[in-house]
Amino acid sequence: MSVVYIVMGVSGCGKTTIGKKLAATLDLPFYDADDFHPQVNIDKMASGSPLQDNDRWPWLDSLAMEIKQWSSGNGAVLACSALKEVYRERLYSDNAFAKAKQNFIYLDANFETISQRLASRQNHFFDPALLQSQYDTLEVPTYGIQVSVAQSTDQILTDILKEIEA
Repeated sequence: MSVVYIVMGVSGCGKTTIGKKLAATLDLPFYDADDFHPQVNIDKMASGSPLQDNDRWPWLDSLAMEIKQWSSGNGAVLACSALKEVYRERLYSDNAFAKAKQNFIYLDANFETISQRLASRQNHFFDPALLQSQYDTLEVPTYGIQVSVAQSTDQILTDILKEIEA
């Protein structure tokens, strides 16, 4: 089984940016979980309505199938919010989650930093008004790699690679 790293956190924390850099460094394919959302979810978020768990289950289930396939291949890096523990568990089948916990990379960021980032971001379907709902939903993992985003992307990547190689 190959490793699938999941770069997680609230919208705007840098999951895609860091995930792409990590994937390039590790010579792995990169995927963004947002690309797997059904159109109904995208429309809902774009209209300013937060997703409910029932909106997320089919999306998470399709991601779980992809992760299983990537794991049996060369591995991958996936940018995915994975805000709740139950969402992270849903990404893996049965006992695979216990082994995969070490492969989660949580990008830690405070509300003010992310709010400023989202205010300047263009051409993304996520409505910045939903940010508070993400922090309300967030269950910070007690496992895996945790990195503060209050530093350069190069330093974030360096910190992640140190943890992976340790």
